[in-house]
Amino acid sequence: MKYDLNLLPVFVALMEERNVTRAAEQLGMTQPAVSNALNRLRETLRDPLFIRERYGMKPTEMAEALAPVIRGALASLDDVILGQQAFDPARATRQFTIAPNSYVEFVLMPVIVARLRECAPGIRLRLTPFGNDLAETGAISGATEMVLGRIVEPPDNMVVQHLMDDGLACVVRKDHPEITESISEERYQRMRHVNVLPPGRMRVGLFQMLQQAGLRRDVSVSVTHFLAVPEMVAVTDYCATLPRLICHRLARDPRLKILPAPVDLGSFPVELAWHVRYRNDPAHRWLRSLISEVAKEVSDAAVPEAMAGN
Repeated sequence: MKYDLNLLPVFVALMEERNVTRAAEQLGMTQPAVSNALNRLRETLRDPLFIRERYGMKPTEMAEALAPVIRGALASLDDVILGQQAFDPARATRQFTIAPNSYVEFVLMPVIVARLRECAPGIRLRLTPFGNDLAETGAISGATEMVLGRIVEPPDNMVVQHLMDDGLACVVRKDHPEITESISEERYQRMRHVNVLPPGRMRVGLFQMLQQAGLRRDVSVSVTHFLAVPEMVAVTDYCATLPRLICHRLARDPRLKILPAPVDLGSFPVELAWHVRYRNDPAHRWLRSLISEVAKEVSDAAVPEAMAGN
């Protein structure tokens, strides 16, 4: 039997999205084109494949059985084809969709973009929200090519690489009336705090660290991004507990003072994850290597200074 290989990515997109419109958006096709491809798949395989329900489409037993086989076949084809292609970063033109969490967007992405401008000016980045899970970011489907942050419970079709570790420190305003060189546990718990609630699992990590250390916070305001913290802290007597590399950046602000946390709150990992289909993609491999180098350089350069205060 002859198969139209162009239909297989449509099948995978429908399995992931369970919706013709969203599958069309993922593939860059029109909705009628996806519907037509689905009809051709049904005729070829002699199975409905997807049953329409109130809130989407439910795969049939045959579709469920075929999904891992087709995903594996497409990944193998990518490995063979992409692995044979040469990659010249100075001449390459390509756009990558990357999902960094707010920490990575603040700490690493400016350096990554500057590095690309120097050695690969034709490479463009499209940043998409990190989201609450890998499915939401589009990483599990491969629509998003890389995820940067804390990767928790990745599925089998995702590869995870450790980039670096970071710890936590505190930031207060420079002329805080009660704080000089350090913050005691008792004072930390009496102070009012600015809390950062970025999307994803990093919020869980910070809360767990504080709980394990037996520290409580009187949270006066919660914000959604690290960029909101300097203005909040600079005009109040509040304290914010942030990653050390964030504090390293904020130390340049003359209105602020960086201090060690009252107790050692441990560290958290920063990781890079991607779909297995990109494993042997030369351009993807090159960009992964560049990101890894940048992470090491930023981490190594900031460690001696991040805890020095200002």
